Amino acid sequence: MTNQIDSQLLTTVLQLLTTECSSGFAEGLRLLVNEAMVQERSAVLQARPYERCEDRLGRANGFKPKTLASRVGPLLLSIPQVRDGVDFYPSALEKGARSEKALLLALAEMYVQGV
Repeated sequence: MTNQIDSQLLTTVLQLLTTECSSGFAEGLRLLVNEAMVQERSAVLQARPYERCEDRLGRANGFKPKTLASRVGPLLLSIPQVRDGVDFYPSALEKGARSEKALLLALAEMYVQGV
């Protein structure tokens, strides 16, 4: 099921880039960053959303909106939240930051790691 979601996401991003040009780039970036943060939360919790398992460390607890200023315009991101004693904040963002500096560093690191 994960592969279907990933291919659908990539198809949507490619469609945005080819049809909407610069405005599509901001929306595509927003979609990719939101998905990366959800995947990172799943890795920290050691379980996907709604998955029941023994190794689970905490619980997913919805999302919190945050606007991030970037060169392509403001990005309205959905920051994944967790509960039950797990400390989590996405590595793509810097706590309290409202600009893209931390995002650019995280994207560069993902590229180097082949993600």
